[in-house]
Amino acid sequence: MLNLLTNLVDVTVLYATPLILAAMGGLFSERAGVVNIALEGFMTIGAFSAAIFTIFTGSAWIGLLSAVVVGILFSLPHAIASINWRADQVVSGVAINFLALGIAVYLVKRMYNGSAQTPVVPVKLEQISIPILNRIPVLGPSLFEAYPTTYLAIAIVIIGAVILYKTPFGIHVRAAGIHPAALETAGVSIYRVRYIAVMISGALAALGGAGLSIAVGSEFNQTTVAGQGFIALAALIFGKWRPGGLLLAATFFGFSVGLSLIGQIIKLTNYVPSEVLSMIPYVFTILALAGFVGRAESPASLGKPYEKGSR
Repeated sequence: MLNLLTNLVDVTVLYATPLILAAMGGLFSERAGVVNIALEGFMTIGAFSAAIFTIFTGSAWIGLLSAVVVGILFSLPHAIASINWRADQVVSGVAINFLALGIAVYLVKRMYNGSAQTPVVPVKLEQISIPILNRIPVLGPSLFEAYPTTYLAIAIVIIGAVILYKTPFGIHVRAAGIHPAALETAGVSIYRVRYIAVMISGALAALGGAGLSIAVGSEFNQTTVAGQGFIALAALIFGKWRPGGLLLAATFFGFSVGLSLIGQIIKLTNYVPSEVLSMIPYVFTILALAGFVGRAESPASLGKPYEKGSR
């Protein structure tokens, strides 16, 4: 029983990590007023880039860094469409999602003779163990013997909270999502703030995707992300656009993945179809949004394009 509980916590942390990273990216974008349905696409291109660069360089760290860079570059079309062209931000995000998956799968097939997946990466990110603490029953092996992305995710939540609530840039981001005209009156460029926020979004979501291909998994294919970006967006909404809230929400959704996997381990598939167990995370997501989204108050100017000089 103790081993089963330890496994459940381990899987929860493992799958919550990419959700936390992607949701933190979405937090900056949406706090600045730009809807980010494109988290799925950013995670996809990040997972693809990390796997490809790890295969070619033999370094998982280079793969991780490349995912961040590509994620930033890939966020620019969404920023241009949403900020400069004042296009519908939801439509732009959906287009980015299709584009990311299409480009990634096309390039994989071109590079690997029609195969729909990359070869197994030669080296994955190695887990970092913290002595003594990793011996704590149940929690120790999961929290203190984890992949670098887990420690990064926790650090980014803390740093992100400090930036948003304790720095001038954070004030500008929040103001851009609440009352952009007032911010422009203060002499701050709304476009610059929103561009930076969307680029941060691309970087962090791609970092989460990278973890799926070179930490949680060991290759990239078209099902590597499989809706994790949308679950991260749900965690952001469920967490009421707050760092602490999305951390708890992402952990909750990671727990739902753990339940589905543990159910398969203890042979529940003898009684319940495996497809039903695989549905658990998505069912939890729908129930959470249906029950709480109405109580979540989004930034006042979220999804509203801003034109310079408007009041």
